[in-house]
Amino acid sequence: MAIPKPEMERFSLLSLKAALILVFLVHFTVAHNVKRHGGAGDGVQPLSKIQIHKTIDATHENASVRAYPVLLGTTGKEYEWVTVNVVSPNPSSDDWLGVFSPAKFNASTCPYTEDYYEPYLCSAPIKYKYANYSNANYNKTGKTILKFRLINQRADFAFALFSGGLSSPKLVAISNAIVFANPKAPLYPRLALAKNWDEMTVTWTSGYDISEAVPFVEWGLKGEAQVRSPAGTLTFPRGSMCAEPARTVGWRDPGFFHTSFLKNLWPNSKYTYKLGHRLYNGSYIWSKSYAFTAPPYPGQNSLQRIIVFGDMGKAERDGSNEYADYQPGSLNTTDSLIKDLDNFDIVFHIGDMPYANGYLSQWDQFTSQVEPIASAVPYMVASGNHERDTPNTGGFYDTNDSGGECGVPAETMFFVPADNRAKFWYQADYGMFHFCIADTEHDWREGSEQYKFIEKCLAAADRNKQPWLIFAGHRVLGYSSNSWYGEEGSFEEPMGRDDMQKLWQRYKVDIAFYGHVHNYERICPIYQNQCVNSELSHYSGTVNGTIHVVVGGGGSHLSKFSTLKTVWSVYQDLDFGYTKLTAFNHSYLLFEYMKSSDGKVYDSFTISRDYRDVLACVHDGCEPTTLAT
Repeated sequence: MAIPKPEMERFSLLSLKAALILVFLVHFTVAHNVKRHGGAGDGVQPLSKIQIHKTIDATHENASVRAYPVLLGTTGKEYEWVTVNVVSPNPSSDDWLGVFSPAKFNASTCPYTEDYYEPYLCSAPIKYKYANYSNANYNKTGKTILKFRLINQRADFAFALFSGGLSSPKLVAISNAIVFANPKAPLYPRLALAKNWDEMTVTWTSGYDISEAVPFVEWGLKGEAQVRSPAGTLTFPRGSMCAEPARTVGWRDPGFFHTSFLKNLWPNSKYTYKLGHRLYNGSYIWSKSYAFTAPPYPGQNSLQRIIVFGDMGKAERDGSNEYADYQPGSLNTTDSLIKDLDNFDIVFHIGDMPYANGYLSQWDQFTSQVEPIASAVPYMVASGNHERDTPNTGGFYDTNDSGGECGVPAETMFFVPADNRAKFWYQADYGMFHFCIADTEHDWREGSEQYKFIEKCLAAADRNKQPWLIFAGHRVLGYSSNSWYGEEGSFEEPMGRDDMQKLWQRYKVDIAFYGHVHNYERICPIYQNQCVNSELSHYSGTVNGTIHVVVGGGGSHLSKFSTLKTVWSVYQDLDFGYTKLTAFNHSYLLFEYMKSSDGKVYDSFTISRDYRDVLACVHDGCEPTTLAT
């Protein structure tokens, strides 16, 4: 059914009742079984389940969708709860309501393509909810009230009612538009360590390009005079996406990302800051105020507490997108960390962040979710397969786990102190800790560019001043009892352990962390598949093997363990959680694994040793010596 373009132009958003043919360029779809409550999880991006390319017009004059309040964020909040009244003359249990942003999603907003012509819808909803989500009687009455929690995403919003489920959707009605009072406001600050120990970076998102406003951070020691530091601005276009759906239905304008470097920090001192934009008419736009504590000097002897986890994902607090089936533990982990915010100093999220999988709107949702954490402590990230992997884009894996993002959103929206952010490997110093973060989505094998970096990073640790040497990467390069690794007979990423273990041993890495596998597992101190220490809760003396830890239970659907019992596995937990390292001094380290559900410790061990224990000669880790006198 075709609609003449002049007819299309007469429709306003507020009263769109005409027929639309909605064509989505979706490369993959998944059949859906309607459920009102979360299950065990299928690991499929919920937005990819909507087969909108099959949508037909079913707009009905007696159907209506009304959303209020119309103006959001009038008190300065970056989120708002919205009430949506739905009326349908022909209700069904598979009716659903999609949230679209920008609100104008008719054919006039779509770019021309050779394959699809007007009219068609060219952007996915940013979230959806079944019409009977909050009212089981909707099927009989055709009336319901739904609550949505919207965050400021630089554009207005509209709600569309569909029948026919996700597999055969029919457009029934479209709501009025609603918008935030200042949709371009600076939001969601994300702290990160810089290359120099006395610097902190602040990255945030806004709707202001440099042609409209000058970005900066106003900051200083708490209670003292504040200074202003300029910020650089980045963004990325649709053309930088490498495949669908990121190039097609998943695309959404990402806004602008600003990064400022706060320099010459005093160690362990409290700073306050707020984000600013100076408009060219002389007025200012401000964020709310935030605070952080400056990093310790490298080698400084003080209490230092590190959080490490992977694969958290994001979830919706309003229950939309049936995210309980996708990232069921995400909010538990987030909320547990927020509750414990005063008791740790820095976070390492080692890959698989929002699992946007090419639906760009989800990155805003993720940065909003972690903002209470990332605005207060450095939030360091690593590249995972769901950030980077796209066929024929120079990655180590030729899959489309990123939905065509090919690393662009992650490397643009989060700062890491890498020489090249497209190659997500870097080193970071935090007091007595020296971190070497790998990018497992690029070649790590001996002789590769990354292998040379990892060896240089490990060798750079001054173990007298920084005794705690930590390696981390997304995929398991060491050991895991995960079921799919077990089926392959590898119990780790093929080729990972073969090339990397000689470096871990030579430089006496204390702990190696991994995500990718969605569970928790601790491995004994190990080298060449042999446990080198029979202790379970306390390790002391010579560093003769590396402890490997899988901590991929940050929130995504869980991964089962192999039925084969591996001799090197010390502790396994099929649940959501995260780990914490506490360095009390140069000689004593506490490791803890906490469940996200209650924040309690379920596995722990301690390490105690002197500097000479690190220097001691071990198998494949000895410096050459002579008997000369």
